[in-house]
Amino acid sequence: MAPPVEKRIAKLREELNHHIYLYHQKDDPEISDEEYDRLFAELKKLEEENPELVTGDSPTQRVGAAPSGGFAPVEHAIPMLSLANARTEEELVAWEKRIRNHLAKRDIDAGELTFVTEPKIDGLAISLTYENGKFVQGATRGDGRVGEDVTHNIETIEELPKQIENAPALVEVRGEVYLPLAAFAELNQKRVDAGLPAFANPRNSAAGSIRQVDPKATAERPLSIWSYALGTTEGIRQLDTHWDEVQWLAEHGFKTNPDTATHNSIEAVLERCLWWLDNRDRLDFEIDGVVIKVNQLDLWDELGSAGREPRWAIAWKFPPTTATTRLLKIDWNVGRTGHMVPWAMLEPVRVGGVTVSNATLHNEEDLERKDVRAGDEVVVLRAGDVIPQVISALPQKRPEGTVKPRPPTHCPACGTEIVKLEDSVFSICPNRSGCPGQIFQHIKHFVSRGAMDIEGLGEKQVHRFLEEGLISDVADIYELTHEQLAGLSGMGDISASNLISEIDKSREVPFARVMFGLGLPGVGAVTGEALAEQFGTIEALHAADAETVEQTEGIGPILANQVTEALADERTWQMIERLRDAGLRMEVDESERRPEGGPLEGKSVVLTGTLPDLTRDEAGAMVRRAGGKVVGSVSKKTDYVIAGESAGSKLEKAEKLGVPVLDREAFEKLLAGDLTED
Repeated sequence: MAPPVEKRIAKLREELNHHIYLYHQKDDPEISDEEYDRLFAELKKLEEENPELVTGDSPTQRVGAAPSGGFAPVEHAIPMLSLANARTEEELVAWEKRIRNHLAKRDIDAGELTFVTEPKIDGLAISLTYENGKFVQGATRGDGRVGEDVTHNIETIEELPKQIENAPALVEVRGEVYLPLAAFAELNQKRVDAGLPAFANPRNSAAGSIRQVDPKATAERPLSIWSYALGTTEGIRQLDTHWDEVQWLAEHGFKTNPDTATHNSIEAVLERCLWWLDNRDRLDFEIDGVVIKVNQLDLWDELGSAGREPRWAIAWKFPPTTATTRLLKIDWNVGRTGHMVPWAMLEPVRVGGVTVSNATLHNEEDLERKDVRAGDEVVVLRAGDVIPQVISALPQKRPEGTVKPRPPTHCPACGTEIVKLEDSVFSICPNRSGCPGQIFQHIKHFVSRGAMDIEGLGEKQVHRFLEEGLISDVADIYELTHEQLAGLSGMGDISASNLISEIDKSREVPFARVMFGLGLPGVGAVTGEALAEQFGTIEALHAADAETVEQTEGIGPILANQVTEALADERTWQMIERLRDAGLRMEVDESERRPEGGPLEGKSVVLTGTLPDLTRDEAGAMVRRAGGKVVGSVSKKTDYVIAGESAGSKLEKAEKLGVPVLDREAFEKLLAGDLTED
């Protein structure tokens, strides 16, 4: 009988090989990266303690998985190695110490080591080969020594240079293919609509896209690529540092990450890693850490590799933003407009550095489309301060006996019988004015940043004020006094003064944002602005019938009916009158009206994607100052679509309808009246 340590090593290898196969060949992992790293670290430690048990086919001795057989094999002239991981400051400092010790044993003076840091893209590692400047082959990493020939699929990526000017005889470029986050969400939506399982993360979707048998299928997915290193080369000038490599790539038309940086100490490297952790949520692509490399290329050969890992590089790994866990129960809340909102009770799991036990399921329609059920293994996403969400189930691991969830028959907040209107995909509590759940959600929305922006009146305070009877609707907020607030336990005189000041300041919020804050069914920020612009005053909107409201840009017959019915509700209108009497702005100020004679007078503009130096609000304000109107959806009536990075379905629809699409530079010309149309 094998000793316990041999049995454990064999078991770990079996488990890891199973997960490697699912991750690299099926693009359908069952466990999180963190759980995989834990298993791998255990195996590596046992093998280090028992070197006589190390075998060449162990997961610790190879990279990725062997080619699947669906594509021709490609042997890498220089192996595409994997990276060791560091998750703490101590592990990062220990890595630098190992480098210096290794060089010292070889009588090499490391001197002032410098380092290069770059984001660790959560995508698919790729090798690109150019002969005499012409792209001739694209290959996956595979097992590090032999990958898959995916040339025709790689060629569909628009950002890939097909020809290099002033190129050497041979150059191999290493990079990462990825799917932008907006494109990932859109792709998953299409898969779910088609009855296919959603991808667990952007990495799986990128890998699945590159491994499409038909390149046309790959071309339909807006893949991107970052280039970050050179492999084998012939005839290239001498490059002394890795930073020189990055600059060479950028100079020859390859997309390199603009936040790649050099550092003179490991302390500066650590500071940069923490900077990336704070800034990862501003990116339009997924990263799971930071890659750190010794900058001096002559030291790479001296340092060599240990097994499958180069000694001259390491990956600082972030806490994962996705994880898999079991969904224990689906429960329901009521939203501000009466919709039944599902949420998930989970087996607690660590995601993004925190323990998550609850997550949103968005809405009834999304729940049905994703086919998420109690008992399922599910993928949970947590990004920044956004509420954790269940993004997909793993139906291949679904236990027998699970059933599709159904909304409750009665409202969980007020007990009113739930109704489902004809042609509606949502179940609704009809008790709009008297349901405490809807009232709470409405007040929370009203005071939020995009609406009245009353700082200091967050979810906990709203709940407390309702519980203690200080408010019963949004109009009551403007009747709160300093004495009432200062007398509350834990509030204090200063906090009370600050909150009263914030409430007073909100009286100056423009009418368009008041419209949004009112929480009328279907009225978002863009629609609120359109209604304010169209009618000018709340009284004019109140007096309008549905047919008149429908004449507003971006509003169809269903939404027009919802708006007029909501304003016709006696309690809703009484609340609006109280808000008006409290000093809120219920009409468009002349300074807010679109100027006449601007370059965009009479033009409708849709904003989509992320512009490099503008927020959506800033871009919208620029459109309005030029006399234009910002609308929320693309139609034949749309004059321009301003598209930044990760533009999704709106860009696609604009292209189908032939609506002019402008980038940031063309947008500036449009605003200045200098845009010439072909």
